[in-house]
Amino acid sequence: MNKEYIDITTYEGEGYKPVIDYETWRVAILNYCEELEIQNIKTMQKHDETDEVFVLLKGNCTLFSGGKGDNIGDVDGIAMKPLKLYNVKRGVWHTHTLDKDGMVLIVENKDTSDFNSPTEALNEQQTKLLQEVFIQVNK
Repeated sequence: MNKEYIDITTYEGEGYKPVIDYETWRVAILNYCEELEIQNIKTMQKHDETDEVFVLLKGNCTLFSGGKGDNIGDVDGIAMKPLKLYNVKRGVWHTHTLDKDGMVLIVENKDTSDFNSPTEALNEQQTKLLQEVFIQVNK
């Protein structure tokens, strides 16, 4: 294959890594990392300027939402199904947990960063609720 015409890339490491950036969009891979084990999740993030699309490629991933607004609200979650698109709307607090085989494709604006994506710590009650939701949706 002529590399001038088609880029072929992958990411096998742990955590999040952008793999393709073009003009205004980015494709990234999120793989398992210890930080995203359910007992280690201590924050949620929201994106103020963009939606964010998640696609489970392999393994298991639970996607959590925490409502809209200035602070995390009601915590909910869903066990992602392979090859379905999950579009987290702009301004929605969210996080995720992956098992050791988990791999998620992410599509987002190229300029998505900590600058326009606030992170908020979960309080003790929210952390407990996140863990309860995880158990419930993964029965």
